Amino acid sequence: MVQGIRLTQPDVAPAYDRWALQYDDNHNPTRDLDASVVRAAPLLLRGRDVLEFGCGTGKNTAWLAAQAQHVVALDFSLGMLEVAKRRVQASNVHFLQHDVRERWPLEDEAVDVVVGNLVLEHVEDLVPIYEEAARVLRMGGQLFLCELHPYKQLLGSRARFTDRDTSETVHVTAFVHTTAEYVNAGLGAGFTLVQLGEWSDPGATVGDAPRLLSVLFERRRSHAVS
Repeated sequence: MVQGIRLTQPDVAPAYDRWALQYDDNHNPTRDLDASVVRAAPLLLRGRDVLEFGCGTGKNTAWLAAQAQHVVALDFSLGMLEVAKRRVQASNVHFLQHDVRERWPLEDEAVDVVVGNLVLEHVEDLVPIYEEAARVLRMGGQLFLCELHPYKQLLGSRARFTDRDTSETVHVTAFVHTTAEYVNAGLGAGFTLVQLGEWSDPGATVGDAPRLLSVLFERRRSHAVS
């Protein structure tokens, strides 16, 4: 029996590099539900500037680009970016390789919407992510995140795939964050929580754990107390 490969956190990008060429072809209900959740979110995209981190193979980038004025799409994995660039050739999209844990390659108050999907399970410390989002967003801007639900993680779900060339099961390094962490990190960065969502697979029963958790925040100007 082929043993699974346990990757350390610096190997997240190489893991996704390996996954890239088969990512869109694999059976992946998390990927598919995430696409539906993003499209259902009340995002104000028309004529706006958007930063997408964790763009992957561009499954959401194409949709964002069709709505927005301009999209900067970041991913840690060059392999994923190569697939995304072939998939999305819109002139209003700019792809960049970037580690989201580092300072983002944008000026202060550069965008109106920040969207991140299925990324934060690979990030141990959430606080800098929210702080960077607050820095690059304009006043009134939106931050939307969609992640594997903590309940699913506690039941053993995590990002993994079977390499079709080697038959190895690759488990990508992941951290379990509670719903409170996702919410409180945003509040701590000065955001206002607008919407919290829990999303289940089509046909799920009452006893099934939701697959995805989403949070929508807004950067609002604080009001001084007289």
